[in-house]
Amino acid sequence: MVDSNHPELSIRRQCELLGVSRSSYYHEPAGESPENLALMRVIDEQHLRCPFFGRRQMTRWLDLQGYKVNEKRVRRLMSLMGLEAVFPRRKTTIPNREHRVYPYLLRGVEVARSNQVWSADITYIPMSEGFMYLVAVIDWYSRHVLSWELSNTMDSRFCIDALLGAFDYSNSKPEVFNSDQGSQFTSLAFTSELECRDIQISMDGKGRALDNVFIERLWRTLKYEEVYLKSYESVAELRSSLESYFDFYSNERPHQALAGQTPASVYKTAILAA
Repeated sequence: MVDSNHPELSIRRQCELLGVSRSSYYHEPAGESPENLALMRVIDEQHLRCPFFGRRQMTRWLDLQGYKVNEKRVRRLMSLMGLEAVFPRRKTTIPNREHRVYPYLLRGVEVARSNQVWSADITYIPMSEGFMYLVAVIDWYSRHVLSWELSNTMDSRFCIDALLGAFDYSNSKPEVFNSDQGSQFTSLAFTSELECRDIQISMDGKGRALDNVFIERLWRTLKYEEVYLKSYESVAELRSSLESYFDFYSNERPHQALAGQTPASVYKTAILAA
C-alpha cells in the first residue's frame, strides 16, 4: 500500500497513516538455504513438543527421522532460531552485561484485573523463503494481545514499536511490565519508556520459563493454529495472516481459562468496570 514514488507523501508519512513503523516497510525475511529452512521448521515444531531437547538430542532425533545432519549444523540453526534446551525459553533472551537487570516482581502475586500486568516476548516465525521474528505485548489478566511487530533482526527497535503500540491501543498503561532478560528488553531505550511512565519493571528469573508462561502459551497456540498450517510467501502475506489470526484470537476464539469468553471481551469488560 506504500507508494515509494508518491508525489506528495513521503514513505515515513504513508507509514504513519497506515499505522506501521517505517522500518517494517524495508524488512525482508532473513535468508537461509531451502534445505536449512525446511530443517529449521522441523526443529521448531519438535522444540515445541520437546523443549528439553538440546542440540545433541535434537541431532539424534533428526537422524531417526532420516535427516542426516551433524551436531554443529543443528547447533548453528538452533542458535539462529533462538532455541535452547531444558526449559521452553528462547535464546532470544540474550543478555547484555552493560544493561541493568530488574528483579522478578510477580511471584505469588494475584493478577486480578486488566492493565495490572503486561508482558512481552519474541518468537521465530518460519516462511517459505527466510524467516522473521515476532514480538507481542499481552495483558496477563485477559490474555488480550495489545500489539505486535515483525522484524528480520532481533534489535530493540521493533520491541519499542510494539510497546508504544500497546500504549496507543489501550490508551492506558500497566502497573507492572514483565519480560525476559534479553538485551532488547534491558536496553535503556526500552526501559526508559517504562520508567518515564512510572511502570514497575519485572524480569523473568534466569532459567525460569514459567515466569512468562502466558505469552509462552500464546506462541504455542499461534504456531499450531496458524503458522504451521501456512507457508508464507512474503512479509506482506505474513503480516496480513497474523493480523487476521490475532483478530480471531482476541475477538472470536473462546478461551478455556476465561470461562469460554474471548480475551478482548474480558479486557474491555474489566476496563469498563474499573
